[in-house]
Formats: sequence, C-alpha cells, structure tokens
Amino acid sequence: MAVQSEAAIAVQARAVPQRFNVVVLLFLSVVVLYMDRVNISVVAPVLMKEWGWDPAVMGMVLSAFFVGYFLTQIPGGWLSDRWGAKGLLGGAVSWWSCITMLTPFASTTASMLAVRVSLGLGEGMSPPCLYTSIARWVPVSERSRVAAFLASGMYVGLIIAFPLAVWIMTHLGWPWVFYLFGFLGLVWSVAWYLLVTNNPEDHPRISPEELDLILQGQRSTLQAQAVPWSRFFHEPAFWALLCAHFCTNWTWYTFLTWLPTYLVQVRGFSLTEMGIYATFPYIAMIGIGNSAAWAADGMIRRGVSVTTVRKLSQTLAFGGAMVFLLLLTQATSSWSTVLCITLGLGSLACFSSGMGINHLDIGPKYAGVLIGLTNTAATIPGILAPTVTGFIVKFTGDWNMIFYIAAAILLVGTIVWNLFATGKKLFD
Repeated sequence: MAVQSEAAIAVQARAVPQRFNVVVLLFLSVVVLYMDRVNISVVAPVLMKEWGWDPAVMGMVLSAFFVGYFLTQIPGGWLSDRWGAKGLLGGAVSWWSCITMLTPFASTTASMLAVRVSLGLGEGMSPPCLYTSIARWVPVSERSRVAAFLASGMYVGLIIAFPLAVWIMTHLGWPWVFYLFGFLGLVWSVAWYLLVTNNPEDHPRISPEELDLILQGQRSTLQAQAVPWSRFFHEPAFWALLCAHFCTNWTWYTFLTWLPTYLVQVRGFSLTEMGIYATFPYIAMIGIGNSAAWAADGMIRRGVSVTTVRKLSQTLAFGGAMVFLLLLTQATSSWSTVLCITLGLGSLACFSSGMGINHLDIGPKYAGVLIGLTNTAATIPGILAPTVTGFIVKFTGDWNMIFYIAAAILLVGTIVWNLFATGKKLFD
C-alpha cells in the first residue's frame, strides 16, 4: 500500500499523466460517435417531409444502423483484448467518419439502408475498444469514475449534435450536417494515432511512477489468450448483466432514435425548440450519471460491497426511468413532457455505475469480449425498438403504448438484476 501511495503522489505531481490523454481521447471518440449516430435522427423530420417517408420507413432506416452495429461487437471484443485498441479504434473511427460524409449521396431508401448498416459496422468496434483501454490504462480505483466520464461523452455528443445540426440545416442545408460531423472524426483519428499506444508500458513518455500505479504490481498488461466462452454462459451473473444491458438499451434507443420526431410531430415543437429542449435530458444524464459514479466509488471506499453498490445503482436507473415513463403518458403540457423525459433519462444514467462497469468487476481480463457479448444482445433493441415504434405510430398513432412497453421491459430488468448480479471477480 505504501508503494502505491508514493506512486499516486508522484503521478499527481506530473502536469499531464499519460492515462489522462488516453481517457480524454476516448471521451472525444464517444462524443464523435454519438454525433454521427444521432445526426440522422435530428434530420429525420426534414427527410420524412422531403423524401415522403412515413414513420414505418423512417423506423427501418433508423434500425438499419443497429444491424451493422450488432455484427462487429464480438469480433471487436476479441480483437481488442488480443491485440489492443489503438489500430482497431483508430481504423473504426476513420471508417465511420467517411461513411458519415457519404450519407447525403444515398438518395434511395435501399442505398440509405446500406449506408446506415455500414456506419454501424464501424461504430460497433468502439465499445469493446473502450473497455479494453480502461482495463489496460486505468487503475482499479479510478474505473467507476472513468466509465461514467466516458458515458458522459454520449450525452455531450447529443447536446452538441441537436442544436448544431439544426443550425447547420437552417443555414447550410441538411447534407452539411453529415459532411462536418464526419470531418471531426477524421481529425480525431490523427490525434489518436499520434498520442496513444495499446499498452501503458509501450508508451515512450509515461513515467515509471504512473506505470506502477496503473499496473499495480503486475509485470505487464494482461492480455487475453484463450477466452473461456463456456464459463461465461454458465454464470447467472453474466446473464443478469446481459439482460440489464438489453433492458437499459431498449429505453435508451427508443428515445435516441425517435425523440426529435416525437417532440416535433407529437408535441408540436418547432425545429429550433426541438434542438434546444432535446438537449435537456442529456444534460441531466451528465449530472446524475457522474454524481452516481462518485457516490458509488465513495460507498465502495467506505466498505460497502461492490455487489450492493452495483445492484443499488442499476435499480435506481431502472426504477427512476420506469416511473417517469409512466408519468410521461399522462403529461399534457410541453414543460411536463420535457420534465418527464429529462428526469427519466437522467435516472437511467445511473447505469454507468451499475451494469455499465460490471464487466470490469466480473472479468477485467476479458473486458472487451464481455462488453462485445452483452452489447451484441443490447443491440437487438436498437434493431427492434425504432421499427416497433414506427409501426405502432403508423398503425395506431398511440405513443403511450411505446412507453408502457419500455416500462415493462425495465421492470423485468430490475427483477433479474437484483436476483443474479454480482460485483465479484468470476473470470481470471
């Protein structure tokens, strides 16, 4: 313990620890990822009007992304755990940035579906790379906060994307949303290649003190060789994690893909108002998600078991989101609508200190593979939820049914998580 304390003091004395650069770049990659993922949702009301798409067609276009996203999660996890995240993540961001810039040229429904699938193939590599990088570059004592900080990149990306995309649409035209957002990713890729290495011990500018703090007595970064696939599937805690990820993402993807259209077409917001009010939930997610993570780390330091902290955090995420989804069905004014969505998604952000970091609890050596597996399952809601929403709206016009379905799924997730989740290391 004394050695670690001295190392921590020495690292803190340095102006910019190298792991700080890695974490900031990972955060920015998440910002870019969500800007490029959500731009089609912001532009959707304009595309539906300009190209004559009904909600069912728009739902299929929104879902197409997740088909590609689904396919690269597990390969991305295996590759990143085995070979590292530098080349894989840098190549993935370059790929999806180029695809983003090509999107305006997809002038038919078929070509737009192909573009969205291609975008998903690139973005699907990102989550495994993030978790592998955390496992290799971040000390155990900092992981909850780093995971919450990276999750904040999702919300910052959305906060930037909504008003910026609306401004670009109204001043330059909707195609420029894709040109400019894609260009940002290419700039990020250059910085990533110049500043980051796969492992901390390979970095030419890292100090011995920081390296010792990161490795915490290990001789080198642990790399996965043989993955214990069968052990994963025989552990109830793994299935609880997979279920919680699925249930979290059903609500998340429903709002991520349809929130702009819902505010404009159902609640009567103008494009400008939508660009402003659609950011409120994501501002709340930053504050609540990071506060919950700091509280979770504090509880663990005070001796509360990791299992208890993970269960409590995820229960707050599911329970809060469930309550405000049900209240949303009764909202009659613009302000109550925004309030319910803001507090509902804000509550959901507690997942980052619940199931969001649990992969590193149960199997840090296989973090990339584990997130690849659970995020593959959790991508199914991305395929189903936007399409189901589109068809329900087209044939019934009943948005409340969508919110009841989401609340029911959250209830199932709460029960399964509290019965079977654990914070203990299971896979070594």
